Amino acid sequence: MQDQTYIYILLSRTGTSVARCIRLFTRMPYSHASIALDLSLEEVYSFCRTYRRFPLPATFNREEVGKGVFGAFLTIPCEIYALALTPQEKRELLRRLEYFKQHRSRYSYNLLGLCTTFFHIRWTRQHKLHCSEFVARLLEATGIPLEKPPSLYTPDDLRSLPQMRLVYRGELNQFYQMQRHKQAAASDVPLGTLPAHVLK
Repeated sequence: MQDQTYIYILLSRTGTSVARCIRLFTRMPYSHASIALDLSLEEVYSFCRTYRRFPLPATFNREEVGKGVFGAFLTIPCEIYALALTPQEKRELLRRLEYFKQHRSRYSYNLLGLCTTFFHIRWTRQHKLHCSEFVARLLEATGIPLEKPPSLYTPDDLRSLPQMRLVYRGELNQFYQMQRHKQAAASDVPLGTLPAHVLK
């Protein structure tokens, strides 16, 4: 059996107007999905707004806990799931992520796709993705079997994938702070050298 490595799926709910609308219509606990390369949450990617104050433009972005939209709210409910991959699957996922990074300008947020996903209408649009569609497409391209097309996936659907293992449920900033303190303790880095938003 091949050695396993892990990626992490971050499901979250901020207080933006878009997130509130999504929750109003879906009645689901989480409105946003991201993919993280490790539990430190130092590399988190999704399709989301580019600027903190405005929902558009939105495209493929690297997200940072404590900054951008994630930095606008003191309390962000979340769940984090671990997904085991073989080294070959992990390399393929990293290759796909690198493609998005290199061709970011080609992509934009699939705003209309939010409606079609809600009504269970399959509609794949070239170079347009919403957050959970992006995560589902990455998983499918990596070799993870899905139960339906990526364009139909909601954050709640990702929770029910049989390969997913829940590792955390709670508040996002608190988890991030806990991870940074663990890193500091392991490397003997003085806490005063950590970013201010981590220590508050």
